[in-house]
Amino acid sequence: MAARKGPSIGAIVVFVLIAAAMAGFGSTQLRGVRDSLGTVGGLDLSMQNYANALRDQVGRIQQQTGQAVTTAQLVEDGTDRAVLAALVGQRALDAEAARLRLSVGDARVRDAVMGVPAFQGVAGFDREAYREALRREGLDERSFETSLREESARTLLRAAVVGALPEPTVAADALLRYNAERRTVTWAPVAADAADPAAPSEADLRAFWEANPALFTAPELRRLRYAWLTPEMIQGSLTVDDQALRDLYEQRRDVYVQEERRLVERLAFPDEAAAQAARARLDAGEATFEELVAAQGLQLSDIDLGDVTRDALGAAGDAAFGAAVGEVVGPVATDLGPALVRVNAVLAADETTFEEAEPDLRAELQNQRARRVIGDQVAAVEDLLAGGATLDDLAGRTDLEVGAMDWSEGVTDGIAAYEAFRAAAAAAAEGDFPEVVELEDGGIFVLQLDGITPPALRPFEEAEADVRAAWAADAAAKATLARAEAAAEAIAGGATFESQGLAPQTEPPLTRADPVEGTPPDFLEAAFGMEVGQARALAGGAGAVVLRLDAVAEPDPADEGVVAQRGMLLSQLSQSLASDVLQGFETALQATTEVRLDEAARQAVLAQMR
Repeated sequence: MAARKGPSIGAIVVFVLIAAAMAGFGSTQLRGVRDSLGTVGGLDLSMQNYANALRDQVGRIQQQTGQAVTTAQLVEDGTDRAVLAALVGQRALDAEAARLRLSVGDARVRDAVMGVPAFQGVAGFDREAYREALRREGLDERSFETSLREESARTLLRAAVVGALPEPTVAADALLRYNAERRTVTWAPVAADAADPAAPSEADLRAFWEANPALFTAPELRRLRYAWLTPEMIQGSLTVDDQALRDLYEQRRDVYVQEERRLVERLAFPDEAAAQAARARLDAGEATFEELVAAQGLQLSDIDLGDVTRDALGAAGDAAFGAAVGEVVGPVATDLGPALVRVNAVLAADETTFEEAEPDLRAELQNQRARRVIGDQVAAVEDLLAGGATLDDLAGRTDLEVGAMDWSEGVTDGIAAYEAFRAAAAAAAEGDFPEVVELEDGGIFVLQLDGITPPALRPFEEAEADVRAAWAADAAAKATLARAEAAAEAIAGGATFESQGLAPQTEPPLTRADPVEGTPPDFLEAAFGMEVGQARALAGGAGAVVLRLDAVAEPDPADEGVVAQRGMLLSQLSQSLASDVLQGFETALQATTEVRLDEAARQAVLAQMR
């Protein structure tokens, strides 16, 4: 690949390693056990490094999920093994680098250490801060600096593996052509065939019924019984304190009682003389209000106050509220100085009296109380279920009501309008212990599955009306597509769209990512699979479209957007290629490297993390 200017890969990875090592500061050290987890290629694998790597992984998982992660979870999902495998891979690289005698000098390591912000004091690098930070991680200077040196060697080794890889220009150019190629097409809709097809015989209908069983198969039916209670079912019987209604009305007075407002614009001036001069120009017709605004380097949006009350305008309120729509008043005093004020609209005062608002307020408070009543009953319902109560028992001893339905996917009537009920219905199994489930509006229900009727093809006699309707729709769609195919054949032979009774429209050059409204889903796929001059008919619902490819434009290599896209593709492909090569190299290296691990030591690390 072409050489790139900037910091060396080794230097970058050194600093990344330092940051990763510092991420675990303050964590518990491993004490009372030897610090070797085993050997890889003759090199020790540190227990402390394994512990630090596990803590770093736990931190990343917790940051992503927002939930605490236990050691047991790490073991259960294999995270502990994955972290160990990554460390083994690193040590295999270290062993290979040592065999090849790859290393960096002391000056590089010293500069890396002294450049870390966490090691800095008032006068620069603080050796005591450096030692203390390492001590908290169970490390000393020598081991830490050795790890930096080894990481630099790994970086050199990786760079050597991928450094001679050529840029994947062929692949990048192929993807560029695929993404940036543009095609010009002309197309026209073909209306659904309005003519009634010939009446089918019973044999035709039976053949259609047999050939399309999915259209006439009854869905799985679940026979459900349930007991439920929603706020709406009981709120009408609950009383609400009249004072609470009035208190709620007062809390929302600004919603129910809105005084007259005006939509206004305010143009302020530095002094009275400037304001009067502007007023004179406006009155003389020498300038419009918009021109006065522009003269101050402003736009109308800069001076728009929106809808305001009389009091909000202060001293200008009386003048503005006494003006007609479109009138400019002033100069008037404002908190920004003398100003001209233009009135753009009048919003009349609007008041909803307590008596008018009272039904809605009462319903709201009743609903809130009903939610509390239902919430208070949950524990009692659960106790009854635990004691063996049936749904009918619940209806007799609580406010819950019993219902039944045959439910299938797509049914949303009654209680099935609730997503929580549909989810429970789909997951229910016969013999499940009944549980209380909350509904979205604060209600509750208990569900019981009594049986399942599996999907089954409806008998022809039962489905005959539906079969006849589906046959007619299919026949009409086939007739429409046949007309479209005939038109496409003629157009491909040189005929015009108009001569085929079609109203064509030509699209601007399209890429594969440019949808065309009113066309079937496979429109672009078809357009990019055709030759210039070719025409095709595409089915689309009850109708069809005729499509002709007029021209193909290759990506312009001089276009800035194309150049940028090619550069991005080259970068992505180069990174992907380098990653694949490195992965293959490291896999092959590990296969030939002797690895000896102490499982008891690994378990000791996990035990101390618990």
